[in-house]
Amino acid sequence: MKQLVLVFVGGGLGSMLRFIIGKYLNSTETGIPYGTFAANIIGSLLIGIILGLAAKNNSLSQSQTLLLATGFCGGFTTFSTFAYENHVFLKSGDFTSFALYTIASFAIGFLAVFLGLFLVK
Repeated sequence: MKQLVLVFVGGGLGSMLRFIIGKYLNSTETGIPYGTFAANIIGSLLIGIILGLAAKNNSLSQSQTLLLATGFCGGFTTFSTFAYENHVFLKSGDFTSFALYTIASFAIGFLAVFLGLFLVK
C-alpha cells in the first residue's frame, strides 16, 4: 500500500507541474506544443539522473525511486499527449511540424536520459 501512495503522490505532483508548464509554454497561436516537449525532455533528463543515482551505490531507496521515477516522472512526462498533438499535426496537414516534433522528441529525449545517467557517474 505504501508503494501505491508513493506513486500516487509523485504522479500527482508531476502531472500538476506538467499542466503548469503546458499552460505557459504551449502556443495557441502556432499550435506548437512547447510545453509538452519541454516536460518530456526535462522528464527524460530527470529519470536518467534518478535511475542513475538509484543504481550508483544504491544512493536512492526503492521508495524514493518509486516516488521520483515511477510517480513524478511518470506523471510529468506524457506519451498520450505527444501522440494526440502529432495526430493534430497530421490532421491539419502540417507534416513539417509533425516530423520535426516527433524526431526532436525522440532524439533529444534519448539524449537527455543518457545525459542524466552520465551526469551521475
